Amino acid sequence: MPEPNLLRANDLMERNVLAVDPQMPILSVYRMFVEQQIHGAPVIDDQGRVMGVISTVDLLRVIRKEVAVGRRTRASKSYWCESPSAHLDHVVVPEHDHLWELVARDAMSTEVIAVDPELPIADVAQTMLENRIHRVLVMSGRRLDGVLTTFDLMRALVRPPEVTSSAVWPG
Repeated sequence: MPEPNLLRANDLMERNVLAVDPQMPILSVYRMFVEQQIHGAPVIDDQGRVMGVISTVDLLRVIRKEVAVGRRTRASKSYWCESPSAHLDHVVVPEHDHLWELVARDAMSTEVIAVDPELPIADVAQTMLENRIHRVLVMSGRRLDGVLTTFDLMRALVRPPEVTSSAVWPG
């Protein structure tokens, strides 16, 4: 049994989770990521079931695959803008472009790494390291409680959270 005074996943997780519908176009997912300044989100169906997780790496992977199968060079160049300040709003992707047909389900990872809300933070970090991921879903059974990212862990190192219980940072 873990020490009762250690910080746990539910002490650091983000409870207000932005989720993606499996049928959301990947270009809309990308726009959401840019506007919300996030790098990934759970994919949840209309019944509230977690279907997978989608990240910026997943988006890049599916777009790269699409470009590799013979897309018109002109269309791919119009999507990839080299300006560091460019956002999707500044790059025109025509409505009829095949990229709009790709949806979150096409890009998401179906292997979901989830942790229990009561898991100690050191174990959460170990899970993330072992699986080479930057976010875990915090779930009670099949219910999504929150998301915990590497940024949440780093933020806690810099500014330990105020917890109502007697929880302390491990170490």
